[in-house]
Amino acid sequence: MTESIGTDIYIRNEREAEIAQRSDRLAALFASRAAHHDTEGSFPFDNFADLRESGYLQLTVPRAYGGEEASLYELVLAQERLARGDGSTTLAVGWHVGLMHQLRFTNAWPETLYARFCRESVETGALINNLATERATGSPSRGGRPETKAVATEGGWLISGRKTYSTLSPILTCFTVSAAIEGTEETGDFFVRSGSGVRIEETWNTLGMRATGSHDVVLKDVFVPDDQLIHRSGAPRKERKPDEGGWLLHIPACYIGIAHAARSFAINYAQHYRPNSLNTPIAELPNIRRQIGEMEIELVTARTVLYSVADRWDREPERCKALKPELGLAKHVATNHAISIVDTAMRIVGAASLSRSLPLERMYRDVRAGLHNPPMDDIVVNGLAQRALDEVKLMNS
Repeated sequence: MTESIGTDIYIRNEREAEIAQRSDRLAALFASRAAHHDTEGSFPFDNFADLRESGYLQLTVPRAYGGEEASLYELVLAQERLARGDGSTTLAVGWHVGLMHQLRFTNAWPETLYARFCRESVETGALINNLATERATGSPSRGGRPETKAVATEGGWLISGRKTYSTLSPILTCFTVSAAIEGTEETGDFFVRSGSGVRIEETWNTLGMRATGSHDVVLKDVFVPDDQLIHRSGAPRKERKPDEGGWLLHIPACYIGIAHAARSFAINYAQHYRPNSLNTPIAELPNIRRQIGEMEIELVTARTVLYSVADRWDREPERCKALKPELGLAKHVATNHAISIVDTAMRIVGAASLSRSLPLERMYRDVRAGLHNPPMDDIVVNGLAQRALDEVKLMNS
């Protein structure tokens, strides 16, 4: 399913090799279960048990709390290799390991709450996700005010509302939500534990990424203590560092991993399939070789952009803000190239690629989902255009 670690130029040292090896082992297990969870639309609890047992869930937790404190580059490597087995599981766990990476750098949570959750994640395998999207407001990146409400009460807050696209919802014991603070123009971010007043409405029945458990989460007068209010918009954020979005590279890493698996499947098929009209496998045909070459160009391009941006992010922390357009570029290139790669893989395999007995049709449906993960293509393109316009204007001034 994956090439030997020694041939992967993006593995630079022993630690990275160990991270890749773990992801490869898990990916092999997940690949054997992926079709079942996709068909059933079921949440892969078995995969998450393996992730917990392997230590993967503490990949980006600080060493001070028992984690591995992975760099952004290592996070990308782990996720890309894992996605070669199952895209749904990888995208879902990516929100947890990605958020833990983000929190390590932004100091967004009160230290006591952050330390407590880090230890809980390491000791019990607790997962976290930020539930922010709502049907009325769409993606939170578009700036809509949440319809979920927070009402002040003695000792804390009562939270009521509905969050959509709540990935990992079947397995989350805690999560964060954004809510409008009743009676004010402010909003707040709250740490919520599952329990009384929290229910999951199983709404996730989609074309692709069917096993991410991204159902609706409904909250009704859920009590949140004062010390679990992470932040309110009117309060100062003196200690919080800006979130420059590097952690979101877990998204393109996932889609490149799926594309890599599709490319490898198609090449293996071409090397072994020989119709009775030919004396050699179809891999020897000029048209098939051209298509393999085109897949390789797109895959190498996408991986080069992704890993180079992650490496620069780690090495040049003072330039993280300036690298934000490149983060968007990495996602744009990865997602669109992944769709093209899987499409070409299906052309190589032919009509058999439509069969549910082969993984390509699932991979094709899964990579389509990347178009709807942040940042969106239009935002990326507009941002790069603005940077180019500003650069030329400055040159001519």
